[in-house]
Amino acid sequence: MKVNSTTVERIGIIGMLLTAIASPCCFPLFGVILSALGFGTFELFGGWTMIVFFTLVALSILGAVFSFLVHKKGIPLIIAILSGALIVYNYFFDNENNNTMYIGMVGLMITSLINYYETKIFNLVKNKSVTLKSIITCPDCGHRKEETMPTDACQFFYECEKCKTLLKPKQGDCCVYCSYGTNPCPPIQETGKSCCN
Repeated sequence: MKVNSTTVERIGIIGMLLTAIASPCCFPLFGVILSALGFGTFELFGGWTMIVFFTLVALSILGAVFSFLVHKKGIPLIIAILSGALIVYNYFFDNENNNTMYIGMVGLMITSLINYYETKIFNLVKNKSVTLKSIITCPDCGHRKEETMPTDACQFFYECEKCKTLLKPKQGDCCVYCSYGTNPCPPIQETGKSCCN
């Protein structure tokens, strides 16, 4: 099985959250939430909880480094490093209990989402047969406009900027680009299947 940067990052993020949620004695915020939901407190990894947690944080940052090497986008990497630094600061140096750990965890999740979408777009662009541009033609007034198609969803509605007609896909088509555009949507181009299936 090929392990890529997105997989490493997902393992880190999901594992980190599960560890935090299931260890309310180390993460009191989650302890309060679990208690409010009627769950008792328990520690998932016993005395190893923080070691496991920091290993997963390191995995998340490592995934961001891998993504940077592929996509050359610096902002997600900077957010990941700063988030990791906040988590380390909170655990080892924060005597005033500023809860910077939670800010760091949210930062790592944001980094993971950015890198996920970067990877999706990168894979589409890398495939030479996929184009993200399509000229859409209004069937009512004939107005034509080039648009950039979304890569992660089918566009079901499109309003003609000239006559204001609201276009919908024809029967059997997944989106307006497949019905009225010069190129079908990226999921159809890439796999022959709609992303709505």
